[in-house]
Amino acid sequence: MDKTIFFAPDILSDQTLPQEESAHCIRVLRKKEGDTIYIADGKGHFFDAEIIEAHQKHCVVNIINTIDEPKPWSNNLHIAFAPTKNMDRVEWFAEKATEIGIDRFSPLLCRYSERKEIKLPRIEKILISAMKQSQKSFVPQLDEMTALADFIRQPFDGQKFIAHCYPQEKKLLKDAYTHGGNVLILIGPEGGLSADEIAMTANYQFTDILLGPRVLRTETTALTAITALQVRLGDLG
Repeated sequence: MDKTIFFAPDILSDQTLPQEESAHCIRVLRKKEGDTIYIADGKGHFFDAEIIEAHQKHCVVNIINTIDEPKPWSNNLHIAFAPTKNMDRVEWFAEKATEIGIDRFSPLLCRYSERKEIKLPRIEKILISAMKQSQKSFVPQLDEMTALADFIRQPFDGQKFIAHCYPQEKKLLKDAYTHGGNVLILIGPEGGLSADEIAMTANYQFTDILLGPRVLRTETTALTAITALQVRLGDLG
């Protein structure tokens, strides 16, 4: 499949492309009434649609065909990590993680976090762009930045892991993960997690893991974890 994908999350209830997508469709690509375009709702569906009103601010379409596009993995893959000081590296992670495949990304605020806030609209645009570029039907859920202590108290139906550099007994992720369940992986900031934070996660059934013998940057650690899981669960295997 090699088609320009337009993103319209509410296309089933409102057959109008969002303003930015309308402008790209009509002004940039010069689509006109009667042309057929391809739409994704970011929720697992593609749509063949015919343009019936070619307006660059509110392009109206008629849905011709709906294509269900399930994820190539049945599990929920959830990554939580403390954003780096350099925002470009966070944006790089968001793009690549979407291309490889995750369900949810939760930015964390930890004791040694160098970045205290992120601009969610900017990250959301990157997630959508990566979804379209990689021809996927799902946009990952993006959460507000959450304090670590609050995050780990949230319920999660699946296995929970934490990757850190403290010298203690750990299993490799590939050995610790039980195939078939949802998985959450928590990764701390560039300055690392404190001993108290690691002890706190243990109280909420997080299992310590290794991702290999190398010391990796925060965003590389997160992407390595996603790739390792997708090799086992998704279409990378």
